[in-house]
Amino acid sequence: MNYSILVCDDSAVARKQVVRCLSKVLDADVQQANDGVEAIEQLKSQHVDLLCLDLTMPRLDGVGVLEHIKKDANIETFVIVISADIQPEMKQRVTQLGAIAFLEKPIDSARLIELLHRYGIR
Repeated sequence: MNYSILVCDDSAVARKQVVRCLSKVLDADVQQANDGVEAIEQLKSQHVDLLCLDLTMPRLDGVGVLEHIKKDANIETFVIVISADIQPEMKQRVTQLGAIAFLEKPIDSARLIELLHRYGIR
């Protein structure tokens, strides 16, 4: 099965790292967004099975993206937050907003793959 994945991070290096990891294990159409505004535009214009989302970004941060997704019934996607912001309060907040998991930066490829498999994305 070919999955549609959106990787949203203001760091090109971080995006490339996640894309590289995903490309090794999935037959996926992987798109990229530089910030939350671009991510929302893409989520509204096309179906995305999985959003890999950073928290700290300009224009619209990851929490803002999650809040938007929660309010918009037309956007259905799994969200994995990938961030260096590892405060317990933030992890709890993104989970309350619907993220299925929280991974710390730098990304642990094995952990990401394990999460994908747990949710049936292979």
